Amino acid sequence: MLWSRFIQPRLISLACGSKPFMVQRTKIVPLAEGNVLEIGIGSGLNIPLYDKDLVKKIIGVDPSTEMQSLAKKRINESPVDVELISIDAAEIPLEDQSIDTIVCTYTLCTVPNPQGVLKEMRRVLKPGGKFLFSEHGHAPDESVKKFQYKLEPVWKFLADGCHLTRSIPEILNKSGMKIHTMETMYLPSTPRFVGFNYWGIAINH
Repeated sequence: MLWSRFIQPRLISLACGSKPFMVQRTKIVPLAEGNVLEIGIGSGLNIPLYDKDLVKKIIGVDPSTEMQSLAKKRINESPVDVELISIDAAEIPLEDQSIDTIVCTYTLCTVPNPQGVLKEMRRVLKPGGKFLFSEHGHAPDESVKKFQYKLEPVWKFLADGCHLTRSIPEILNKSGMKIHTMETMYLPSTPRFVGFNYWGIAINH
């Protein structure tokens, strides 16, 4: 209980807020506009990165109340209105086609059912709406992949269900989202097993 309620959320927030991951966030979050849904808002690391001149409102979804409590300071300091919803992203309580942009950073690795979550995202995202993503996942190098598969069972326990071996392009293509742009690289100063990053824009159509 102590681990899952107090220690684990803070360690995850610290790791996801490290410089290499924050640099990746700056590549996509400022592109958000209109009514924004952030899946897995966690401790609110993305909140200061939104462009207040482009974004009307941020709706943040996260099942972890412990993570949301860590986000309070960033929410209070944000010039953009932020609403938090404590719920699993597989059941988003929003109307169809009500969202202009969805932001998802380092979350598809953790959700139990990525296709179920993406189905809900497509439902609430307007046709032509943007899905902005930055995720770590399946590495291209065989030696790294072997280590990812070997480590994954322990990693999932330590990192609240985080998978090391998910292929982000495959997940997005199966969902029906159309990948508009995507780049990949190993993040600097980051262990390679968790540092292969995919980021870009997908379009709902």
